[in-house]
Amino acid sequence: MKGTITMSTKELDRAEVLSKLKQRTLSQTQAADTLGISTRQIKRLFRAYKKLGAKALISKKRGKPSNHRLPRGQKEWALALIREHYPDFGPTLACEKLLEVHKIKISVGCIRALMILEGLWVDKKIKRRRIFQLRERRAREGELIQADGSPHDWFEGRGPKCTLLHCIDDATGKIMVGLFAPSETIWSYFELMQMYLKKHGRPLAMYSDKHSVFKVNKSGALSGTGLTQFGRAMRELDIELIYANSPQAKGRIERSNRTLQDRLVKELRLNKISTIEEANAFLPAFIENYNRRFAVVPKNPNNGNRLKCPSSGLNIFSVEA
Repeated sequence: MKGTITMSTKELDRAEVLSKLKQRTLSQTQAADTLGISTRQIKRLFRAYKKLGAKALISKKRGKPSNHRLPRGQKEWALALIREHYPDFGPTLACEKLLEVHKIKISVGCIRALMILEGLWVDKKIKRRRIFQLRERRAREGELIQADGSPHDWFEGRGPKCTLLHCIDDATGKIMVGLFAPSETIWSYFELMQMYLKKHGRPLAMYSDKHSVFKVNKSGALSGTGLTQFGRAMRELDIELIYANSPQAKGRIERSNRTLQDRLVKELRLNKISTIEEANAFLPAFIENYNRRFAVVPKNPNNGNRLKCPSSGLNIFSVEA
């Protein structure tokens, strides 16, 4: 009886090789090498091929639903929740929220496919960009911290625009401390460093940009020591200040800023937070969760932070007017 069967390219290749095997122009070993399968599997396929012909090579799963398909209605329910609560979330964060808040367990890949299909997410185009040499992480926690401020509309119009200052550890990527402040000033950085010293001790070095808080940028300045008040405080604490020459040089904290401007903004929205005071109260719990997800294990388990402060202690942050 004549008929038409549909075969994939892989199945057509198998049919051609098995046909040659049947004509004895190939040995079983050669056929197995050609198809990249074992001799045992060739024998099994050849028995079926001699009995049923090319039809024996067609996958029995074709046309049947996947064993990994989502339960009926779960896909629609997940999309409805994303549209209502997380329309501007990325697939990874949306997936986390579906599991944490709604107890719906779906893979990130499936969520991404659903959001793309529904027009809720667009894949970022791959752009040609300048390649920068990755700097190897420091070996120990506390060897080097990176500090930066990120001015942003953190409350999405529900409250005043402000700046998030935070420190990350170079070896682990952990956010060590964070602070919302009205702006990026020496007072806010002093408060941030006080928080760090009380919680972790003194790091060996601090990496920052050339903001006027950290560095005297006036060319030809003749008076003074060339250090800012913040720089003098770090010298008293025996913390080396290192200045980055470009945003890419301090890429780890720049990437952290971008992640926070996505995730933290949405968490503040979900928790109905609209003031700096409320945001600062919320930060410790967010930082703990962030570090649990993104921190890495340092190469050296020893901690480089020094717990004992010089005799001047924290009084160095008493800035002269």
